Amino acid sequence: MAPETAETAGADAADAAQAAPGKLTPKQAEALRAQVLREPALVLDDRAIMAALIEAAGGQARNVVDLRGALVRRLETRLERLEQAHRTVIAAAYENLAGAGQVHRVALMLLEADSAAAFARALLVDAAEVLAVDAARLALEGGATLAGLDDALAARVIALPEGGIDAYLALGDAPGRDGAWLRPTPPEAELIFGDDAARIGSEALITLDLGSIGDKPARGLLAFGAEDAGRFAPEHGADLVAFLGGVTGRVGRRWLT
Repeated sequence: MAPETAETAGADAADAAQAAPGKLTPKQAEALRAQVLREPALVLDDRAIMAALIEAAGGQARNVVDLRGALVRRLETRLERLEQAHRTVIAAAYENLAGAGQVHRVALMLLEADSAAAFARALLVDAAEVLAVDAARLALEGGATLAGLDDALAARVIALPEGGIDAYLALGDAPGRDGAWLRPTPPEAELIFGDDAARIGSEALITLDLGSIGDKPARGLLAFGAEDAGRFAPEHGADLVAFLGGVTGRVGRRWLT
């Protein structure tokens, strides 16, 4: 920046002398104009400034129309963003409501089961249809079983050694929340889904507290698989899944042997 000379100081003093009290000097006005031209949003986004400009325009119809046009365009853009956000929130609310209805329906089906076979069918066949998943499995740890199952149902109940549930859960990086894991399927998914593993892209895993058999705690793992790799993801809410796990564990205690 050039040092102020006597001439420039004199010019600034002359500018100040010409300006009325409370008014900008010509130099200040030019600087302000340049700033607004560089960043028009400073004016257009300030409601008070826009209102003052429109009021001050008075009978200058063209300027008023131009200002109002710019303001309307800004407001329309903001309105579109708000409407899009509103639609997204409404869609999410409807999806959550539908999901809650599905889970409650499955819970009632489990409560109505009058045998181990009916419980297994409700959990591994009917629930899969209601929840629109592509595979359902129940893994039981420590020798727990469900008696009286036909071959088709028995194939969906997996026996794991003690520690097998924790070992499978540890295969992925997704954190668990309230006993539920929503994640992409790991390469070892065949341990749970068998021959179906090749087509399963994501899984919902729910640990089950099945009480105890004798003096040993009984644990289970309910697994739902989806071909869509994005169906179950760590960022999705797990409240409904955890609720279903709680119901399944409590009802399942009746039928374990």
